[in-house]
This record gives sequence, structure tokens and C-alpha cells, in this order.
Amino acid sequence: MASEACDVCERSVRIAGGIGDLWNFAFESTQGLTLELTDGSEFFLCFDCMERLPDDHEPTAEDVADLRERTDPAEDDGNHFWHWG
Repeated sequence: MASEACDVCERSVRIAGGIGDLWNFAFESTQGLTLELTDGSEFFLCFDCMERLPDDHEPTAEDVADLRERTDPAEDDGNHFWHWG
């Protein structure tokens, strides 16, 4: 079971697959993706933050930085993963 922090909200989200899932039979889906933007920048974003990127143009690193400024960091609730609810 692997996780990675979203580059915008800083939540630790689950990345499905990997050797850990073979041993614990976790079949949950991935909760984020690494995006390579047209300006050559690369970010790991949770699906919720991806939805908040502009849809009227191709997102850039500047859009991600703007979104980060408008987003409060996730509070640590003791859970290593958060789930869609």
C-alpha cells in the first residue's frame, strides 16, 4: 500500500497497486494522479484538487500555485489515507 501527498492540499492519498497490495489484498482505487502539464511541470494531485483546476485553458504550474494559495492544508487526523465519502 503506497501513498503520496497531494501537491495542493497536502492530503496523503492512496496509490493503488504495488507490492504492498499483493500481501494485504487491498483492492481500493487510486485517489490521485501525477499530471504532466503543457508547460513541462509535473504535480501529484488528488482527484478533488484536479477538479478545481481551470477548465477554460490547459492548466500550468501557475494555476497549480494559485490553487495552492487558495487551499487550506489538510489537517492531520491520524489517518494515513483519506477516502471519498
